Amino acid sequence: MRSLLFAALLAALASLAAMPGCGAPEEPQPPRAVEVPAAVVALESQLVRVVRAVSPSIVQIDTGSGLGSGVVYDSEGHIVTNAHVVTGARRFTVTFTNGSRSTATLVGAFPANDLAVIRTRGARVRTAAFANSAKVDVGDVVLAIGNPLGLRSSVTEGIVSSLGRTVSAGNGTVLPSVIQTSAPINPGNSGGALVDLSGRVIGIPTLTALVPELGGSLAQGIGFAIPSNTVRKIADQLIEHGRVLDSDRASLGVRIASIVGGGVLVTGVDPGGPAAAAGIRPGSIILAVGDEPTPTADALASVLATREPGQPVPVEILRPDGRRITVTVTLGELRGG
Repeated sequence: MRSLLFAALLAALASLAAMPGCGAPEEPQPPRAVEVPAAVVALESQLVRVVRAVSPSIVQIDTGSGLGSGVVYDSEGHIVTNAHVVTGARRFTVTFTNGSRSTATLVGAFPANDLAVIRTRGARVRTAAFANSAKVDVGDVVLAIGNPLGLRSSVTEGIVSSLGRTVSAGNGTVLPSVIQTSAPINPGNSGGALVDLSGRVIGIPTLTALVPELGGSLAQGIGFAIPSNTVRKIADQLIEHGRVLDSDRASLGVRIASIVGGGVLVTGVDPGGPAAAAGIRPGSIILAVGDEPTPTADALASVLATREPGQPVPVEILRPDGRRITVTVTLGELRGG
């Protein structure tokens, strides 16, 4: 009897195992990889090639009080960077992507365009290739390569968002005709490279837009770079002369300060300069250039950034004696270094 019950039990178990959903669990199937279009694979491969080709030309610059980035400009060891990266220093430690280090000295700086050149001697350098920024188009894919927050050889990706922007960098510095990009530019990226898919430098990242409504925090995805054509024009002069003589930027030939109540106080006038020739004297207040009011030094710099040397413009001023007059000034060339 017991053997019959045991046999029946085995038969019942066998029939249950044969039923769907019963018995041993099925082996899990591995997830299928998503097929990637060939064009996407090709783009990804090109991005990798660009980073590998350009990164050795990007250096970290240590001023002793801060970090920034730079781009090897020529085989003589000249490195181009932002003027604000090197402010207050004349000697630097340069770190290359392979970890090697070298000392560098200041060649010259032109704060009006936020550009500077330093030079390292004796180090083995790889020169970056610079593109013709006049051929850059909105929508071009670009990479920003630099050292944000001290993280060497970091890369972000985006597109060219706009061209020909005029932006204020603060403290009376206004940058004309810059490239706007969606590639994130973080602190420390300044002075690095914005490159195209051929691995050519189209610009030097310099700043990120701020959001006043959020306490001046960085607006990620809205960054600006100085076009490579401007970089080469300024860098070549700094290397040859130690200063800039031909900037293509207009100047009144005055030293200024913003004042309470609006307007720009003339604190000094260059002898023989455009303002002096027009009769503008220290103590005058510049109220407008052309039909554009100039309530602050930044506003005046923004107006001048859109003008050209040699152009005559009406300048409205308030004299120290209270008279409000308009004089015509033939703009000069902004120089320095």
